[in-house]
Amino acid sequence: MKIEIATLAGGCFWCLESAYNRLDGVLEAVSGYMGGASANPTYKQICDGNSGHAEVVQIRFDQDKITYSELLKIFFTLHDPTTLNRQGNDIGTQYRSAIFWHSAAQKSAAEEFIAELTDQKIFDHNIVTEITEVQTFWPAEDYHQRYYDQNPNQPYCMFVVAPKLSKFREKFAQRLKPTAAST
Repeated sequence: MKIEIATLAGGCFWCLESAYNRLDGVLEAVSGYMGGASANPTYKQICDGNSGHAEVVQIRFDQDKITYSELLKIFFTLHDPTTLNRQGNDIGTQYRSAIFWHSAAQKSAAEEFIAELTDQKIFDHNIVTEITEVQTFWPAEDYHQRYYDQNPNQPYCMFVVAPKLSKFREKFAQRLKPTAAST
């Protein structure tokens, strides 16, 4: 196995984490915080919008099964990279679109991918995704991990996460873990 780590911010981490944990080649996707100045931030501090942290998902993956470029393709399908500090009704810097690169190769891949999307005019508006060097990753509180799987009937999960997962499963069915096709 060739293990690598990717860290992505695309709005609420519940949406990203639930999708990435269903991908073949992803060993683990963990919800957390990155990009702020304070140590050990809490969800309450993040929600206040003053900590500077973004809700992120840190993904451990096997490069022999899924590439960083494939993770980026999925990332840009799961969220709107054209809205500054916002995803739908989630508003604030904690919901910004960001790629926290772990290596020069990841930085270059992210820059090239965004340039390609821009050249192809995939989105109607400019992409505002930040490309930033990785900082300290602070795992979110335990109740945030696999939140959707544990709370599928919670209203936010039903009306925001579930539709994104449905779209994700349709578009990337061939990339799912065998057990994830129906979850």
